[in-house]
Amino acid sequence: MSDDRDDHELRVSKIRNGTVIDHVPGGQALNVLAILGIDGSEGEELSVGMNVPSDRLARKDILKVEDRELSQDEVDVLSLIAPDATINIVREYDVVEKHRVDRPDVVEGVLSCPNDGCISAGDEPVDSRFEVLDDGVRCEYCDTIVREGIASLIDT
Repeated sequence: MSDDRDDHELRVSKIRNGTVIDHVPGGQALNVLAILGIDGSEGEELSVGMNVPSDRLARKDILKVEDRELSQDEVDVLSLIAPDATINIVREYDVVEKHRVDRPDVVEGVLSCPNDGCISAGDEPVDSRFEVLDDGVRCEYCDTIVREGIASLIDT
């Protein structure tokens, strides 16, 4: 019996209907679940592979979510932490749609501004609004730029 890593293969069963989110940067799967509001309490069926080998990313995460298709808002937020992700919609075990995420120009009402003095962070009835930059996001109210830890700002 060989102990070569090449002889081992990640085997996860196919889903009948739902979404496969592939090419998520390694270690970000739990943030993706937070974006989707999935914590296991609703009995969702899902498979998560973390830090699996990838030709494109070196290491990647992959998620399979049964009986759930993502909204455009969810895909937009997902694109902030996984700009190279692919979304596969599965129906009756067949991939019927496959596309890469597109980063939007602006995200509204999905991130919290880390600046405590920002009008969107207080009790004012104002939704947060961030311009999406190549390397982060910028609050359109107070101009605070966030380049790291964007996942921690996601309103869930």
